[in-house]
Amino acid sequence: MSSIAAVPSARRRVLADVIPHPSSRTRALAVDAALVVTGALVVAAFAQVSIPLWPVPITGQTLAVVVVGAALGARRGAAALTTYLLLGLAGLPVFAEFTGSVAAVAKPSFGFILGFIPAAFLAGWFAERAWDRKPWLAFLGFVAASAVPFLFGIPYMALILNVITGGTFTLWQLLEFGLFPFIVGGLIKAAMAAVLIPGAWALVRRIESSTR
Repeated sequence: MSSIAAVPSARRRVLADVIPHPSSRTRALAVDAALVVTGALVVAAFAQVSIPLWPVPITGQTLAVVVVGAALGARRGAAALTTYLLLGLAGLPVFAEFTGSVAAVAKPSFGFILGFIPAAFLAGWFAERAWDRKPWLAFLGFVAASAVPFLFGIPYMALILNVITGGTFTLWQLLEFGLFPFIVGGLIKAAMAAVLIPGAWALVRRIESSTR
């Protein structure tokens, strides 16, 4: 086994790097692939924690996205959410309310799923710079990452509702649909992640210090 401490200085290790990786490149890639798939399944599970709301349901996905991104790092986190997206489009019931098909691209909420990929990347980017070690820094990073899906989701929702289906919703109405109901919950989820991830690091440090 190679030492997982041997992480380049420009990139601090993330929680996934605590798991020993085999020295064989092929086996190490297999471990990373397993982590990516596990991350996708975690997001799928949290997607089922859902409050139906038109046109965008309230789900636990954002919490899972930032946690998976921070735990896996930028590239693996983005890969996990890309895997999640592809599984859903392939027909697996991984989206909210156990749905999944290529028809999801026609839903007003699909843009948020697209936004999960850069959101996970950003959460991982912050984690690779050790923002996930302290709750207040983690909270700031996770709030920033949690905001990313809205940058994709609201314009996509406007495209579906106003262009594709011929609606006449104003910008204010679109914000009422796709932003305002999620602000408080998003802050709460970012706070939860900012407790969970630094708490996991505290446990890792305790275990590592006890084995020295």
